[in-house]
Amino acid sequence: MALNSYYADLHIHIGRTEAGEAVKISAANNLTFFGIAKEASQRKGMDIVGIIDCHSPGVQRDMLRYLDTGGMEELAGGGIRYHQSTVLLGCELEVRDPGMRPAHLIAYLPGIEDMRSFTDWLRRHMKNVQLSSQRLYVPARELQQEVIGRGGILVPAHIFTPHKSVYGSSCERMSELLDLDGIAAVELGLSADSEMAGWISELDRYTFLTNSDAHSLPKIGREYNKLRLAEPTFAELRRALNGEDGRKVLANYGLNPRLGKYHRTYCAACESILDEQGATVVERCLYCGSTKIVRGVMDRILSISDRERPFVPESRPPYVYQVPLEFIPGLGPKLLAALLERFGTEMDLLHRTSYEELAEAAGERIAGYLLAARQGTLELQTGGGGKYGKVGR
Repeated sequence: MALNSYYADLHIHIGRTEAGEAVKISAANNLTFFGIAKEASQRKGMDIVGIIDCHSPGVQRDMLRYLDTGGMEELAGGGIRYHQSTVLLGCELEVRDPGMRPAHLIAYLPGIEDMRSFTDWLRRHMKNVQLSSQRLYVPARELQQEVIGRGGILVPAHIFTPHKSVYGSSCERMSELLDLDGIAAVELGLSADSEMAGWISELDRYTFLTNSDAHSLPKIGREYNKLRLAEPTFAELRRALNGEDGRKVLANYGLNPRLGKYHRTYCAACESILDEQGATVVERCLYCGSTKIVRGVMDRILSISDRERPFVPESRPPYVYQVPLEFIPGLGPKLLAALLERFGTEMDLLHRTSYEELAEAAGERIAGYLLAARQGTLELQTGGGGKYGKVGR
């Protein structure tokens, strides 16, 4: 079977069901199961999307309705097909083992019946199975066994973010929380890249994923992966994460870590970002003396590193700094809509449309920004403390 390239964003939240039931409180109301599938297929050009609130009974009712009416199709290899996109079924959960702080993990399962069975198990161990990213009152390794036993895969989410991640808050080594042999891949998160992860040796063996963690439709695809698969299904994703028979992750497209909102340590009192100061562990602000410090991803990594310098295996796919279209100065909603009308999807603009075509349609200034974004040469202002970085003008 021939292998082809596919773009995949595997971490997207649902805000509400189509009946108006809340799922992810902090996510937009138009992030419904159908709304995500439509946005991915028609506007984003994303071949595969992972919706990570599919454990919710209300979401499952929406899925079943579209399958029953023929608007969507469940695939033999796992996943649900809508026009040009495949939806993979995921579930983000919060675990907190004794002596540790919270961490978020994502379970992906092949089909809707697998997910419904998983929901039956979850409702015995959490307070509200309808909502997203809820606390699960079982050890992380027990969750891991349940996922693998149901034919699923487990991926630690945004592993370095200061709040609710494996390295950012829970522990210094993933082996303290999980069975390393039962992890399919790790998700880097918006404030880290492959080189930063290379400071920690236990990550050498794993495939890296870069996903959006989208809480609104425009955020879908702000980070994504390029995969080589025979077809866009759950079974093929599993093979790609294992590097089997030519299936693999070809590239990770992500924010330059400086654009991430938790990249460097931040003072909540004076709102200073303690960037490039040479101090990786600070207890007080270097500017105002406050102790209201939010530890940045880079600083946290350096504090728990077990290496003198980062190591990136030769087999590691390239990490491509992809600046989302919403970060491009001067590229407002009306102009973006006009470009999409002319050239197709966001993936077309980011990967396939020439500079000359962009300059003709949007002007040389916007085309120059887009070309610089592709080449990773945009001037960036560092993010931190919950505020995104910015593209310099």
